[in-house]
Amino acid sequence: MRRAHRGMSSLRAKLTWVNVALLALGIIVATGVSVMGMRHYLLDKVDAELTQSRLSLLSTGLTMKDIERLSELGIALDKLSPGSKESASALPRGDTVFVAIDKGGEPVAIGALAPTPRQRALAAAVDDPEEVASESDPQDVSLDGDAHRMVGARLDDGTTVLMAAATENVESGIKKALKLDAAFGVVLLGLLAVLTMISAHHRLRPLEDMVETASAIAEGDLTRRVPSSRAPATETEQLRLALNSMLHQVESAFETRERSSAQLRRFVADASHELRTPLSAIRGYLQLWDKGMLRDPAERTRAWSRVISETDRMGHLVDELLTLARLDQQPELRLRSVDLSRLVRDAADDLRVQEPERPLTVRADGAVLIRADESGLRQVLGNLLANVRVHTPADTPVTLGVARENGVVRLRVADEGPGLAEEDATRVFDRFFRAGGGAGSGLGMAIVQGVVAAHGGDVGVETAPGAGLTVTVTLPAHRAN
Repeated sequence: MRRAHRGMSSLRAKLTWVNVALLALGIIVATGVSVMGMRHYLLDKVDAELTQSRLSLLSTGLTMKDIERLSELGIALDKLSPGSKESASALPRGDTVFVAIDKGGEPVAIGALAPTPRQRALAAAVDDPEEVASESDPQDVSLDGDAHRMVGARLDDGTTVLMAAATENVESGIKKALKLDAAFGVVLLGLLAVLTMISAHHRLRPLEDMVETASAIAEGDLTRRVPSSRAPATETEQLRLALNSMLHQVESAFETRERSSAQLRRFVADASHELRTPLSAIRGYLQLWDKGMLRDPAERTRAWSRVISETDRMGHLVDELLTLARLDQQPELRLRSVDLSRLVRDAADDLRVQEPERPLTVRADGAVLIRADESGLRQVLGNLLANVRVHTPADTPVTLGVARENGVVRLRVADEGPGLAEEDATRVFDRFFRAGGGAGSGLGMAIVQGVVAAHGGDVGVETAPGAGLTVTVTLPAHRAN
């Protein structure tokens, strides 16, 4: 049982890890795509501003002298070109490095403002300013270890102007977005793991029940079944129904095998016991004959008669055992149209011949046709009347009757003999059972029950001490064609 629980726990863990891994992969891919898109968007925005500044600078036609006339870079740019909105964006914002470079590649002062270290660093970072100015697309450049985007423009007087915008805000924004995505991803993965474990436990519970049921059955409890789940439309519920059906068949087969084995053991034991008596008698008389101890002709005649009698008894017992064995195998009956009333009258005639003095009443007027095996029904009647002859006095009244009642045919054999006690009545159909140790093989009523069951009917008894015995055979009332 622990191994089964470990297996289910391992399966739940695997499902959880698979879901978490897939979600983590999705988060990584989505984060990578979003970060790349955001970086591309922000850099495009920086590049667009630099490009717009470059185009504005070129379109205004400014020269270094015009720029030197400005007292400071922060004044309104429309003063440089009155009435022109394009001149307002010609010079960069405060977070942009702006440097003018002469034809010798050295940064120049703008009016009274000498080049700053960052401006000198920008000028030093460019090998060929004129080549940069000829390119319209921004380029990457590093100033003091910080990443920048750079464009260049050539003024009308031949001065080259370089403009570089820092991308530090872009990188810091991306880092913050990554941290936020990572934190959100961790929370989401943890939530998914918990929900997956809960869902897997709920979904795998029927499988755990199946494992527990199988383990209990393996330990010998064949009555265990897989309990019902709350999802009747799922494949798990269908598997539960199929498994329970299979377990029911296995239990039925096991019970049938055990019952058959018990019957076989009891049958062999009873048969051995019943055959031991005639065999012992035959062996004893033959030993007396062989030793010459039967010198009187009358003794030899009696001994021979006893041997023949015990042989007949043993042969009759073997025939009944074979009949029961065939009935146990559920043989195919030779069904045909049978008039049960005629069979009852024939059995009554046989009884009158055997016991003329016994009062006999027959209620079998008219034809009662059914589809049945005639020889089997004759054996049923013969065994029932033989039971009456053996267990009741010769002057005990007997009644035979057959009638169609409520869609079935009922055959009744009733006597007014001593009857049976309740404990004996419950065993009357057991093999080798003889009430009060009476005569007979004890197989007659068992054969009656077997033949009737083969016809799809049933047989019952009504009796009490001193109240006689009534045997009722009920057969399906299928009318013969």
